Amino acid sequence: MAARPVSRMLQRVLRSSVRRCSSGAPVTQHRPGEPSRTAAEELSRRRQFLREHAVPFSAFLTDSFGRQHSYLRISLTEKCNLRCQYCMPEEGVPLTPKADLLTTEEILTLARLFVKEGVDKIRLTGGEPLIRPDVVDIVAQLHQLEGLRTIGITTNGINLARLLPQLQKAGLSAINISLDTLVPAKFEFIVRRKGFHKVMEGIHKAIELGYSPVKVNCVVMRGLNEDELLNFVALTKGLPLDVRFIEYMPFDGNKWNFKKMVSYKEMLDTLQQQWPELEKLPEEESSTAKAFKIPGFRGQVSFITSMSEHFCGTCNRLRITADGNLKVCLFGSSEVSLRDHLRAGASEEELLRIIGAAVGRKKQQHAELPLMLQDSPPAIPSISSQDPFHVQGIRHRVSFSNRMSTWWKGCWVSRTPPLGQRWSNSPQRHCSSHLDSDANPKCLSAVSGAPATPSGPLPTSDQLTHVDTEGQAAMVDVGGKPDTERVAVASAVVLLGPVAFKLVQENQLKKGDALVVAQLAGVQAAKLTSQLIPLCHHVALSHVQVRLELDGARHAVGIRASCRAWGPTGVEMEALTAAAVAALTLYDMCKAVSRDIVLGEIKLLSKTGGQRGDFHRT
Repeated sequence: MAARPVSRMLQRVLRSSVRRCSSGAPVTQHRPGEPSRTAAEELSRRRQFLREHAVPFSAFLTDSFGRQHSYLRISLTEKCNLRCQYCMPEEGVPLTPKADLLTTEEILTLARLFVKEGVDKIRLTGGEPLIRPDVVDIVAQLHQLEGLRTIGITTNGINLARLLPQLQKAGLSAINISLDTLVPAKFEFIVRRKGFHKVMEGIHKAIELGYSPVKVNCVVMRGLNEDELLNFVALTKGLPLDVRFIEYMPFDGNKWNFKKMVSYKEMLDTLQQQWPELEKLPEEESSTAKAFKIPGFRGQVSFITSMSEHFCGTCNRLRITADGNLKVCLFGSSEVSLRDHLRAGASEEELLRIIGAAVGRKKQQHAELPLMLQDSPPAIPSISSQDPFHVQGIRHRVSFSNRMSTWWKGCWVSRTPPLGQRWSNSPQRHCSSHLDSDANPKCLSAVSGAPATPSGPLPTSDQLTHVDTEGQAAMVDVGGKPDTERVAVASAVVLLGPVAFKLVQENQLKKGDALVVAQLAGVQAAKLTSQLIPLCHHVALSHVQVRLELDGARHAVGIRASCRAWGPTGVEMEALTAAAVAALTLYDMCKAVSRDIVLGEIKLLSKTGGQRGDFHRT
């Protein structure tokens, strides 16, 4: 796509002995006997010319702080084929009537106007933009706009492999793919839909077609996927990816909690512990990302620090929603309807005045959350010196990274079977959160449970430690206690009844795989215990395991949760919370089938470490 032409006056001034490219910069005809310029020298000369003779940027797209808005994001639809937990509720969101959405012609009319005024980059978003039937045609028509240099798209990747060849031919030049986990079962848990392998195929197709880098957006959420940072970075070793870690941000409907946010500095510290040689790359003008690279790796990693270190001072972005509202700030609530003015017959000049007024009202920066961010939990060390790729005991990193490399190099024939098929031939299902070397949920055979052995009398206190001398609730001060290894195991039983039990056993529930979802919920609950139980201390868990076993004789599911940490306080509450929440999740998954489900036998089986000695239930 050609750059914006210089003014006609400048073109008339230029001598006729030179020909011109579509940018307006002169390209000197090579004369016989003269040394020819290299392509790099010619390109450098043209860029210098454009800098010296650039058309003044549109006043309508320049705000009161001098920020020039050359980047426009256009939402093509409100609809999405996923239900990401941090984005929207499971039942979806109320949709705008189709008649109130921008038509294709209206989208192109507005795009044409913005490009004419100086916008040189357009990104198509949603919802999910690739579910719009005419998305390829929209890209092709945008590609015809003179002055538009980049057409990008942000997608969840479900339809990408199928549509990308057509989109590339139409003129698509940049791709961002959203992916928050590399664990298939966790993917289904986060987005409430299947499709992990389709996203992977989309990334593979983008690399195959020559897009470089392929940007992968990962929203990092404490207690859900912060333990996968190193796995994502490992992908950049052999692949031209730009993995972009995004700080969890507040949006309507995502039940935002500042404690879920993992800050840029915390993420960077985790990466630097594994790769001390991590290098910071120069920041591009108006970039929202802080980019880093590991020497010898093909790709790079970036951090989008929207919350901890905002980039409002260099913001050059504007947004048009699917229903035609102009938003000058993602966090701002003020919008102006360009659709209404367009349909009322507003002229180009009138639209520009409306746009200019909105841009002129843009604030210096979005609303910050300084007090919340100061209360953010401390960084959680998660890297073992013996096993640098093992984080929080959920799964091993090296083997998964190797497996991913095999997927990329191969022809994608061998894939992990769907969860439903994985146990379809097994009359007895067991699920463990401790994943094996292939990073798949480990299906266990019947486990012989050794009887617990007592370890002698347990010293107990004759007073409630969470109550002060005045009878008020108080958190125990553990500052003076020594750090020791703490391990706790808890259990629970869910009596499902014959109908629900059979559906769980055969993995036929409409909501999905109950055992896997309950297992993930238990792991997540263990890591969030201090947020659920008011007087519990925050514990940096080094290991969490939740195992579920079917008991055909009782039509029940037995749950066993174990937690490990090194610190001054025990982890029995984490183990009990994991078992209890896993049980509650099983109830939620099965309640449509039967309400006659009993949760019981939630108990501590054992604990070790601490001043009061060990405990083993007999």
